[in-house]
Amino acid sequence: MPRPTPEVADIFRQYGPAYRRTHRLPVHQQRLMHAIETCRTPLRGGVVEWCDHCQYTHIQYRSCRNRHCPKCQGSARARWLQQRTAELLTTEYFHLVFTLPDPLAAIAFHNPDLVYDILFRTTAQTLLTIARDPQHLGAEIGFFAVLHTWGQNLHLHPHLHCVVPGGGLSPDGEWIACRPGFFLPVRVLSRLFRRLFLEALQKAYAHGQLRFSGELDGLRDPQAFARYLAPLRDIDWVVYAKPPFGGPQHVLEYLGRYTHRVAISNPRLLQFHDGQVSFRWKDYRHPHRSKVMTVSADEFIRRFLLHSLPPGFQRIRYYGFLANCHRAGKLDLCRKCLAAPCSDLLPPAPDSLVLSAILASHSLRRCPQCGTGTMIRIEILFPCYGPLPIRVDTS
Repeated sequence: MPRPTPEVADIFRQYGPAYRRTHRLPVHQQRLMHAIETCRTPLRGGVVEWCDHCQYTHIQYRSCRNRHCPKCQGSARARWLQQRTAELLTTEYFHLVFTLPDPLAAIAFHNPDLVYDILFRTTAQTLLTIARDPQHLGAEIGFFAVLHTWGQNLHLHPHLHCVVPGGGLSPDGEWIACRPGFFLPVRVLSRLFRRLFLEALQKAYAHGQLRFSGELDGLRDPQAFARYLAPLRDIDWVVYAKPPFGGPQHVLEYLGRYTHRVAISNPRLLQFHDGQVSFRWKDYRHPHRSKVMTVSADEFIRRFLLHSLPPGFQRIRYYGFLANCHRAGKLDLCRKCLAAPCSDLLPPAPDSLVLSAILASHSLRRCPQCGTGTMIRIEILFPCYGPLPIRVDTS
């Protein structure tokens, strides 16, 4: 009989208590582990649902809704995509990735909120500055950025995914489109991003905002810190522009892969046995080959917790004409310039029906057994902290 597919929650439930006893974890990481361990279990309570067609009955336990939980991102992703649908423009869209070098990832480990905030700020400043330059686009662009902190092997690898419409508003309020298939030169973006980030990091260091410990404890000395940053001024920082999307109707499908992703999804886990976790990963030096990595359960938990964001930290941010303060007005102006009514920004009718079904699937109570009936809530189960009660069928 094949073993059931492992989940992150299984690893946390079995090895999480011992890990917490032997490691000093901040409160938000302890809460994260508890949320994943209890997600969709009797510990969170739930409801009993009954199908009005085939009389099928099942128990649905409540989810934790933690943004790091692999099982709780589907409905959040659907709601976010639904909100973004009406903001699409009838133009090309580009995907840019800004990545921090490994030495800065080590600093981010000790200062996540500060370094990630600098990453957002300098990435936005880089894109807005180069786009406003008349030698390049000469327009105010709008975009959003999504923070990812992991690589395929779960090591710390901070980078931003930016999704940008292929054009912007001129100072006179006219739409200026970029060249087909080309947005902004990545080498120019890379150099400005490098300079702005290092300047901001140096300023934070001068104000005593950076913390160091362990192997980086020596960086408390200003000369040692300067020597640590010196090689980074001479290397090319990775700014990668992916090919443009096929059109607005393809953007939503693509965005769903990035906006609410967690460090590792349950389908990537292959085996969990004798304290060893095996998972599938891609080595981008060999992009067409999938590999298997096996680590101890403690090491897996350590790597997973590397990517827990500080409480209240916003991992999706908006800039330019998509900034929250003036998004509605600027989008109306963009639509007028592009001569595109709001209905033209949505996918064609057949695709819209499919999209609506996908986005609303979290609220439809279709019976999983017969596929016809509607699941009706007939009982509320309160959180259970002891042995499961024996359910008696009194029908």
